[in-house]
Amino acid sequence: MTTDTPIRLEPGTTAPDFDLPAADGTRVSLAGLRGKRVVLYTYPEAATPGCTTEACDFRDSYRPLIDAGYTLIGISSDSPEKNTAFAEAEHLPFPLLSDTDHAVQTAYGAYGERNKYGRIAVGPIRSTFVIDADGRIEHALYNVRATGHVARVRKVLGLDAA
Repeated sequence: MTTDTPIRLEPGTTAPDFDLPAADGTRVSLAGLRGKRVVLYTYPEAATPGCTTEACDFRDSYRPLIDAGYTLIGISSDSPEKNTAFAEAEHLPFPLLSDTDHAVQTAYGAYGERNKYGRIAVGPIRSTFVIDADGRIEHALYNVRATGHVARVRKVLGLDAA
């Protein structure tokens, strides 16, 4: 675990590769998604109020994202079992990946020091990344709020607001 301020990925940089277990038991890698545009969001903890709001907003925007050519993926530090229960409870049609050692979140700058309720703490940083078909960062949105965030992502992507 790091106590340093996390790195921040910039547009045009190569997105860090990953290979993580999904809630359904498969593995998902960024290399395996080459040629596809990806919306990758990181969330602190499955089944908490903010993460449920964000996941359900992404669920409700899933079809417009897919129709626009994006693959949607969520990543957290939760176990595959917890992500499975979360996906089933909220009817999430996209993969939730388990990064239990925080290595991927750290590589994306989505794990590290953050201000939590006025205190500095080390942990997940709610973030979203848009990755182009060549594996480069198009947009990196850090330290976002759960409520209203998906509408912001849709606006950044030029999709009609829902």
